[in-house]
Amino acid sequence: MKKVLVIGGGGREHAIVDALSRSPQVGKIYCAPGNAGISAQAECVAIKDTDVEGLKAFALENGIDLAVVGPEVSLAAGVVDAFKEAGLRIFGPSKAAATIEASKDFAKQLMAKYEIPTAAFETFEDYDAALEYVKKGSLPVVLKYDGLAAGKGVVIPETLEEAEETLKDMLLDDKFGKGKVVVEEFLTGPEFSFMCFVDGLDVYPMTLSQDHKRAYEGDKGPNTGGMGAYSPVPIITDEDLEFSLEKVMKPTAAAMVAEGCPFTGVLYGGLMKTPQGPKVIEFNCRFGDPETEVVLPRLETDIYDIFSAVADHTQMPDIKWAEAVTMGFVMASKGYPGDYEKGYEIKFPENLDVRVYHMGTSLKDGKYYTSGGRVLMVVGFGADLQEAHDKALAAVESIECENLFYRRDIGWRVL
Repeated sequence: MKKVLVIGGGGREHAIVDALSRSPQVGKIYCAPGNAGISAQAECVAIKDTDVEGLKAFALENGIDLAVVGPEVSLAAGVVDAFKEAGLRIFGPSKAAATIEASKDFAKQLMAKYEIPTAAFETFEDYDAALEYVKKGSLPVVLKYDGLAAGKGVVIPETLEEAEETLKDMLLDDKFGKGKVVVEEFLTGPEFSFMCFVDGLDVYPMTLSQDHKRAYEGDKGPNTGGMGAYSPVPIITDEDLEFSLEKVMKPTAAAMVAEGCPFTGVLYGGLMKTPQGPKVIEFNCRFGDPETEVVLPRLETDIYDIFSAVADHTQMPDIKWAEAVTMGFVMASKGYPGDYEKGYEIKFPENLDVRVYHMGTSLKDGKYYTSGGRVLMVVGFGADLQEAHDKALAAVESIECENLFYRRDIGWRVL
């Protein structure tokens, strides 16, 4: 039986652990650092997801057969390179390939060079030059901090005052660190998440999902890491999917090979169906969160075989998806994505007919407490999206915690 180490400690990692636990080949799962919910399905190890040397030493000491990386911070820290140098099997892209997410400017320049459809853009390091460019263009405009910002480095100002304030945050006050800003034209249309397993030139699509980025109902409020998701996405046609695979995901994988940093792992395309066809909003170098929590429960193929095929550059098994649809609601701490308090008790009713993935929880004396901004993701299954929505929402309403909020309108575009 195989020993697997999952790196990370959020809802995405809980969904990966859950999928691995369904594999008949996997005997033991470790998760570093994991969380309270994950501890029911894996042994949590107190090693930070960016402690590359600590993770490598643990994998060597414990005879880990395969490591799977969840968060972008671990990939940007070079955990895959370190494991491979030590002769360890690991699923995820190299530090060089992870630049497709770690630098928005790198991704945009790559798309421009290889003619991958995306919004028009310019990159700036100078505040005055950036502001001048924004003043000449039209509003709203999209401002993206060049580096990693935990899903919060994208702002869409609708007024010049907001744009000035945001550019000041990013370029003068270094709110997310020292870095450049990408100024992009504002595109319109429904967004969808297209994740693919990638091994160099080989691209294997996953089922589509749609995330909800804004904090409040009606798509109001600040951008978050995601407040809910569902899968599949009926408003995206087979033609949209074909275009996205052939004109976006495959050419991007080929571009990474051509640039000398071949991609292995999950390439996440955040796409928008514009009136001119699908265009790239962003690329991520790993499973999306919260999309993973609605996509992986639909996977029928043994995920250990998929991870192994990519890690070993061998034949990919036939990837099959369940007919059932999924919808998940994120329960977040009041105040998120701004300041919030932790340590509130969470009470779960007996026999919930849903999957509950823990994003930010802790366990003390047999009781669960909030320990993060996004706390839980509750996923319902159904024959259609309405049934999945109703099941998930009923479960959410039955979970007791006085400091959590959630959006009730997940899936509103299709319902």
